[in-house]
Amino acid sequence: MLASAGATAGLAQESIPAGDWPTINRDLATTRYSPLTEITRANVGQLRQAWTYNLRAFNTAVPLVVNGRMYITAQNRVVALDAATGAEIWVHEAPASEQAAGGMGGGGYSGRGLGYWPGQAGMGPRIYVMRSNLMVALDAATGQLVESFGEGGMVNVGVPFGGVPTIHGNVAVIGAASLENPRGAPGNPRAFDVITGAKLWEFDTTPDHGQLGGDTWGVDGARDRGGTNMWGFAATVDASTDTVYLPIAGPAHNYYGGDRPGSNLFGNSVVAVDLRTGAYKWHFQTVHHDLWDIDMSNSGPLIPVNGPNGPQRAIANIGKSSLFFLLDSTTGEPVHPVEEMPVPRGDVPGEYYHPTQPIPQVTPPLSRVSLTYDDIVTAEDTNEAHAAACRAMWDRAGGYLNFGIYTPFHYRAEGAPVRSTIQLPGGTGGVNWGGPAADPTTGIVYVNAQDTSLVGWVERVQGDRPYSFDATSAPPYDRASVDGKGPFFSFSAPLGGEYDANGRPVGVSAPCYRPPWSRLTAVNANTGEILWAVPLGIYESQPEGKQLLGNSGSAGPTVTAGGLVFVGATNDRRFRAFDSATGAQLWEAVLNGNANANPMTYRGSDGKQYVAINASGVITVYSL
Repeated sequence: MLASAGATAGLAQESIPAGDWPTINRDLATTRYSPLTEITRANVGQLRQAWTYNLRAFNTAVPLVVNGRMYITAQNRVVALDAATGAEIWVHEAPASEQAAGGMGGGGYSGRGLGYWPGQAGMGPRIYVMRSNLMVALDAATGQLVESFGEGGMVNVGVPFGGVPTIHGNVAVIGAASLENPRGAPGNPRAFDVITGAKLWEFDTTPDHGQLGGDTWGVDGARDRGGTNMWGFAATVDASTDTVYLPIAGPAHNYYGGDRPGSNLFGNSVVAVDLRTGAYKWHFQTVHHDLWDIDMSNSGPLIPVNGPNGPQRAIANIGKSSLFFLLDSTTGEPVHPVEEMPVPRGDVPGEYYHPTQPIPQVTPPLSRVSLTYDDIVTAEDTNEAHAAACRAMWDRAGGYLNFGIYTPFHYRAEGAPVRSTIQLPGGTGGVNWGGPAADPTTGIVYVNAQDTSLVGWVERVQGDRPYSFDATSAPPYDRASVDGKGPFFSFSAPLGGEYDANGRPVGVSAPCYRPPWSRLTAVNANTGEILWAVPLGIYESQPEGKQLLGNSGSAGPTVTAGGLVFVGATNDRRFRAFDSATGAQLWEAVLNGNANANPMTYRGSDGKQYVAINASGVITVYSL
């Protein structure tokens, strides 16, 4: 672990005013739970659009609201709005010389949001936002650069980060947007002093021999290893113990690991470290030797639960695998039983296959993890044209090998007969960056979980160029399929069954296995029991009665004390509210575009409760 000492002492964590939303997940525990109760099950059907604000940029950012003022990023701008009316208060724009893509700070401000620091004696509140490899500090009152921070209000953090600074006390924690190169830039999380910009610590996610985890990479597998980064939008913090829980993604390359034999700590792990020093406390690895691009999309909410061993505080971690891990916040030990279970092996030359994977024994996977021919969609599920196109795809791919959860992609030698593998969930999960929301008063966790797939095989790379957009160097082996090189192809077909002259789908495509293809699910973390699960998202091209098939993306839900779960996340331009106790849908609004962002709720300066969502670059706000 790389840990440099001396974090500046910070203020004690203050309770959050009920009407504020000061982090992208509202609180440091990342619950996305609001105590507001003006909007309830009884009156949510009366919600109407209050105002909109066009960001003039597409992103997945979640607005922050503090003291009636909303803050949001918009490409090269950061804006502050009156949260009750949408009127602009100030606009900060990056200098024109710094707006071009590439270079230090190029490419605009983070499309995922920003961080808020409440200030201290003699210093007013600040906004902290990433712009590639720069952390930028703005005065929350004026939008002007805080010149005393770093050099003229900016700090060069080295490896860029596209997420949000997680701020507690005077410490800001960030991840790293390193590429998926087998040898590449380190993905280490880092921390900085919010007053001076001084670097406080860096946690080494690929330890050397002699350090904890150093023997899990083979002889030389950890050296300059790419990936193994914290790309998740934010970390979870236990403010009472100054512990930060870092979500560490899988090592590169995504689909070949013969050059990194072993379980590869700290890849695919929740790692608990001291917020102020970066000192290691514990870790829990959810995937050993990742060959599926499962990553670690979020740490999960920190909530009190009453589990088998009595009351305790726990992290509810659900990621792209869709497996539900509930981890004791002090030790990292699972609250509900998790067993190392044997998993299928592959046949890629030189590959290492870990013999077991940790599998929760109480809560079943929240997404589809296996498939047989009998699971192919039927005409009764969608229509005959779609079902026929799916059967034809199965045949063209030579069938799909699947032996259950953690089936690895099998090898195909050049010129060998076509034989494909299917991975479930696919590369986007499962549960992606939106992550779960949780009600800390009940221990109920709410999740948008998708049934996605990836198909194909592993082959020896032809040429020296990588098959994937997120790498600049090629491994010896990589993913391909009957549809081409690369890891992006799925078992899906156009609902109308038509392809153009180039073999591209015409119209909307949908998965080729039986629906629903995504669900909003409630899990009782106290027991591990699934309380309810309902399809999330429709296909409007389908006839009435066959539209509710599940059609969602990577965003997640928000829960309120009014008994409501709000969620966008769907590819049908809808924003919905569900009864948090039963899963019954209570309200729906049609948006200008898909809401591929997490919703939030707050109290405006007029005393009213508002609900807001970023829908294709337009902040859309509702009230009673």
